[in-house]
Amino acid sequence: MAQQQIPLELNVERRSSAAKWLVLLAAFLGWMFDGLEMGIFPQISRPALTQLLSNSADIASAMGWWNQFIAAMFLWGAAVGGLVFGYLGDRVGRVKAMSISILIYSLFTGMLYFVRSPGELATLRFIAAIGMGGEWALGVALVMEVWDAKYRPFLAGMIGAASNVGFVLISTLGWSIHVDQSNWRIVALTGAAPAVLTLIIQIFVPESHKWKESQKVAKSKPMKELFGDRRLMMLALMAICFASVSLLGTWGAVQNVAPWAAGMKNRTPGASGATGIVLGLGAIVGCFAAPVIAAALNRRMAYFLMCLGSLVSCQVLFRYFDDYSTGFLVMVFIVGGITAAFYGWLPLYLPELFPTRVRATAQGVAFNFGRILAGIGAITGALGKDFAQIGVYLSMIYAVGMVLIWFAPETKGKPLPD
Repeated sequence: MAQQQIPLELNVERRSSAAKWLVLLAAFLGWMFDGLEMGIFPQISRPALTQLLSNSADIASAMGWWNQFIAAMFLWGAAVGGLVFGYLGDRVGRVKAMSISILIYSLFTGMLYFVRSPGELATLRFIAAIGMGGEWALGVALVMEVWDAKYRPFLAGMIGAASNVGFVLISTLGWSIHVDQSNWRIVALTGAAPAVLTLIIQIFVPESHKWKESQKVAKSKPMKELFGDRRLMMLALMAICFASVSLLGTWGAVQNVAPWAAGMKNRTPGASGATGIVLGLGAIVGCFAAPVIAAALNRRMAYFLMCLGSLVSCQVLFRYFDDYSTGFLVMVFIVGGITAAFYGWLPLYLPELFPTRVRATAQGVAFNFGRILAGIGAITGALGKDFAQIGVYLSMIYAVGMVLIWFAPETKGKPLPD
């Protein structure tokens, strides 16, 4: 009997290890495809809007307005998704809600193939973003609850880097092929591919055992529990501020770097795509580095250093570069790495603030609320087309984060709240 017990324990351990890797793979792929979906529209926007606005008297002006409006609709949709799917994740489980979120963002991105007007384009981007906004909070909650605490920095880096891997992939596609009015619909249709992932997740990925245990006490009422508890509500407000700083900097300033490069002196035909690739590669490095630094120092000091580095690097980039060159690309890599490091820090820090019963809701609200403000910032057409000037002013938001972080609790070395 004793001899039979050993292989049985080993078998259980192997199944547990396999389940953890399946959870990580599902979360990584879900967020990677999320990044790919986010990057599709910048690749197809010009040919798509040129075709859809062919009857407009002033195509250039109309195209600029629709570009800004669609970007805002995407951000606002993601904000809605963060709340809706975070709530569902706490109510019905992380796996089921994550599957639905991926299905929504993939199918409604693929449906761009059929649009006949800019209004339809904006509507589909809004609905697809609802799924994208929900996936992050669910994937982070699931991974952090299934894996052991000692792996949190590595896991946070993986999750943070995932969307940038997707962004690099779609940027590489845009750099390698010429997307025009003849093929933009085909590029959009590829966005439906991640729908297959939902079936795999439902069949193979296990639910969080921590969430299951929390439901044995009573069914979660996440909104009531989160905002009915003064301490949790204050933590949620702080988390909203920390995420909003990074999102405003990213969407208000850094996301303009690729289109800015397309209008620079000495630009090449592939300047925008190449800049997007360099920006994404820097972001991947930054997402892995941030949680390592947070583990070596502490969460608050790491955030302070990211804000300081983002502020300085963005000011240098937007103030002192106006020519497409090797030096410009090196600076873009640095800016991409530092400003995206927040997306490796947030998956580490936010789960450590909230108990299991409200974790997905709190993360969804915190991470995506900043998108409402970023959506307003995305409508920068009124500021003109001076991307450098916009970047100089909007990147000053990082100075706010340098102050706010010192009012937050330090969570290094502490277990996830039950």
